[in-house]
Amino acid sequence: MSFNFSSLFSNNSNTFGSTNWFSDWYSIKNGSYGKLMRAYYNTPSSSNTTAASRKSRTSDVVDQIIEEKKNPKVSEETQAANEHLSTAISTLKNTVTTLQNANTYTASEDGTSAAEKVVSAVKDYVSQYNDTVNTAKESTLANKTAHVAGMMRSSATNADKLAEIGITVNSDGTLQLNEDKLKATDISKVQDLFSKDNVISYGSTVMSRLGFASVSSGSVKSTEKETEKQDNTVYEGASSLKTDIEKLTSGSLFEKVKGEDGKTGYDIEKIFSAAKSFVGNYNRMLESAGSSFNSGVMSNLASILEKTEKNKSALKEFGISVDNKGRMKIDEDAFKNSDMSKVQKFFKDYGSSISSNVSLVNYYMTTQADASNGYTPDGMYNPLADNRYNTFV
Repeated sequence: MSFNFSSLFSNNSNTFGSTNWFSDWYSIKNGSYGKLMRAYYNTPSSSNTTAASRKSRTSDVVDQIIEEKKNPKVSEETQAANEHLSTAISTLKNTVTTLQNANTYTASEDGTSAAEKVVSAVKDYVSQYNDTVNTAKESTLANKTAHVAGMMRSSATNADKLAEIGITVNSDGTLQLNEDKLKATDISKVQDLFSKDNVISYGSTVMSRLGFASVSSGSVKSTEKETEKQDNTVYEGASSLKTDIEKLTSGSLFEKVKGEDGKTGYDIEKIFSAAKSFVGNYNRMLESAGSSFNSGVMSNLASILEKTEKNKSALKEFGISVDNKGRMKIDEDAFKNSDMSKVQKFFKDYGSSISSNVSLVNYYMTTQADASNGYTPDGMYNPLADNRYNTFV
């Protein structure tokens, strides 16, 4: 099943789909709008019309259109939606927090069963989710609605898993709950779906998008700075990890050297230093990328975590453990006592397999970093709408 939410925020002239004024600005200044205005106003209306006056009139009209795009006139309903959106997002975050709390999945002292608590929490989530989506449809706060669109895309991506617990993703982007099916579901499925320990779980990705939406002030400039700061952290971690992989997969690191005792062997201290750096940068990238709303980053992060999980036992042989969040920890003594020839072979295989994913994380952060104003309503990246990658002249 596929979902296309591209029209959800374009119900009227004041909604997100038609107020992405960066894209419109680009079109006005360089594309069809500009050509149309210039063609119209460059047509002399009388013999007394001068080239200078025509140029001035064209510029005035273009500037007026841009100003209207930047500061659209909104109806009372739209203004009310703008005022309510922040509250809706905050309330929805609280419902996700409840579903991520371990206490929700245990019975209470007052006699309320875990199942009853889970059903109540899911009902609240669906209700608040729909309120947020419906409010966003009427809002002109593009920097918030863009993240709501990203949240909706996460729901579409996880539609099959949501269906298993009785939640259907409707064509209009809202959710519908089958309470009977939810009650018949093992609550562990709900807990896994909303797990905060898994950085790519449905609950974690929704919370990430809501987090960005809640700090977005409605100002493109402020959100851009927030996004760039997060993007740079991911990029730095991925870039450093890529360097570590290159080192661990190179033959030079494992070249045998003559020690002080005259014996030839591996430079274990040097190899351990590279492995320790790898573990540190792996965790650094994981933590920062886990809060990204860039779909390219998230998909490659999922691949890295999957490959690491498959190699969990092999990593353990070298003193590198992987926790339930996918983070690594290295035991110095265990690593140094390992067979370095096996370490070399392992990183040559494993390192090479995740290298392409790490490179893609790096790529998305440097060339397709989807700032909120570059996000389309269906959660896809639109580089034309991202002012960091366009020059308006």
